[in-house]
Amino acid sequence: MTATSTLLLDLDGTLTDNYAGISRSILHALAQLGAGAASAVELKRCVGPPLRHSFARLLNTEDPILIEQALAHYRERYATEGWRENEVYSGIDAALAALDARGHRLLLCTSKPQVYAERIVAHFGLARHLDAVYGAELGGRLDDKAELMAALLAAEQLEPARCVMIGDRAQDMRAAKAHRVDALGVLWGYGSREELVSAGARALIGAPEELLTAAL
Repeated sequence: MTATSTLLLDLDGTLTDNYAGISRSILHALAQLGAGAASAVELKRCVGPPLRHSFARLLNTEDPILIEQALAHYRERYATEGWRENEVYSGIDAALAALDARGHRLLLCTSKPQVYAERIVAHFGLARHLDAVYGAELGGRLDDKAELMAALLAAEQLEPARCVMIGDRAQDMRAAKAHRVDALGVLWGYGSREELVSAGARALIGAPEELLTAAL
């Protein structure tokens, strides 16, 4: 990679910790449906992957109507409160500023709906570092990270060999591998070392400041 490579950045578990907002909104949805509350372990598994997949697992169902009902209840709370229950990881703002100054293009690539992702990066002061925000559509299009990445690469006319995906979960690494994009896993988020390595991470990063050398 060169110092002018494009960095594709995950959001939840990579730039910000939105566990409180996500978990509380999931619990709200489950309560509205009369389902049992999920454990902390189960809830942490929901940070990163598309929520439709998470609700299918939590509710033990493949019923699309029930899954969409759960998602609607989730958004009742998330759209007003949950997205704010968020915190930028220490060191991220400085790392993004340094990468931007070095000449990298920084693009957000998140499974979170784009409307929420744009709201979050604007509210928490990260938007000034980003060239563009790419996320899923509310209706489910581009929920799959590999499909989202394909759309991003096409829209930005990027060469995969000059890109690096940076994220904390397996789907970030797998999407990168599917498109022959370099993949870096971060260890301050919600994916384990084993998860990231088995999914194809080229290297692991233990702290945001390490992005300055690992992304070269």
